[in-house]
Amino acid sequence: MPTRPAQPPRARSLSAVNEEIRALLADGGLVTPEGRCRYEELLVEWAAAVRGDVTEAA
Repeated sequence: MPTRPAQPPRARSLSAVNEEIRALLADGGLVTPEGRCRYEELLVEWAAAVRGDVTEAA
């Protein structure tokens, strides 16, 4: 049975990503390796959201 290629996740708004980053930092989530990994993922998502905002404004 053929598998479907994974679809990229829908981009979240800049404010939604920022909210999750703030929550992670507020909970001290960077103490664990998993927290650090999630933080790095969120930074990449945040940068993509910023680029999306700039593209829409242009």
